[in-house]
Amino acid sequence: MDLENQNRVKDAAEKFGNENVVVLLGAAEAEAAGLAAETVTAGDPTFAGPLAGVELGLSVFHVVEDAMKEQFNEDVYEEQIGMMEMVLDCDEIAEEMSEIRDEFCKYL
Repeated sequence: MDLENQNRVKDAAEKFGNENVVVLLGAAEAEAAGLAAETVTAGDPTFAGPLAGVELGLSVFHVVEDAMKEQFNEDVYEEQIGMMEMVLDCDEIAEEMSEIRDEFCKYL
C-alpha cells in the first residue's frame, strides 16, 4: 500500500473511528493483499509509511471474497469484477485475508 493511501486510511480512521472504517482491497495477488491488509490492521510492516507502528485493527476484506461479493448488485459485480475472478486465485486471496483478520482485526 503506497504512502498516500496509508495516509488516507489513517485520516479516515481518525475522523470516523476505527470501528466505523472497513477497508476493501482489490490486489491481484494474495501476498499483495495480505501485505495491504496487515498494514491497515497491525501497521506498516516495512516501517516506511504513515502507518509504521500504528495498529489500527481495521476490518479489511478483498472484493472477491464471498462476504463482499454478496454486498454488490450481481450485474454490477459481474461487469466490474467478473473477468478478474477468472484469472485470480480467489481461494488463496480469501485464505490470506481470513488469516490476517483472525490475527489482527479488532473491529469485526
